[in-house]
Amino acid sequence: MGIEIERKFLVVGENWRLLATDVSHFAQGYLSTVPERTVRVRLVDNEAWITIKGKASGGQRREYEYAIPAADARELLGELCLQPIIQKNRYRIPAGELCWEIDEFAGASAGLILAEIELPRVDYPLTLPPWIGSEVTDDPRYTNAYLAEHPYQEWSS
Repeated sequence: MGIEIERKFLVVGENWRLLATDVSHFAQGYLSTVPERTVRVRLVDNEAWITIKGKASGGQRREYEYAIPAADARELLGELCLQPIIQKNRYRIPAGELCWEIDEFAGASAGLILAEIELPRVDYPLTLPPWIGSEVTDDPRYTNAYLAEHPYQEWSS
């Protein structure tokens, strides 16, 4: 069993862009968005995976991920996944032994920028850079599965 330990934050300002080391384009869709088990198809540039995740609790959840052919991912995204497909650019910012991943959403969730960081353990000490805003780890609205059904641009202020 795989365990993912992750914290997620809103991003403020633009200074993070100066630190980004690379960028990848993501297209991802969901075959299931039931909170107890989500099933995601992800295409990153020309590589693809199917991922099964359990319900999050305290920033932790079970995660199983398997590589699949990119052609299969394109077909699943177009034919079987919930629409709209999530489109985003992911930037990486090294932080010592860790790495911040900044997701800048496009399409139906354009305007949303989130930072997440995977931790080796729940109590790992974390220093937050100045471009990190409010923590949204435990807010289900900021999960990609939620955004697949409720795009950010449809949220009311």
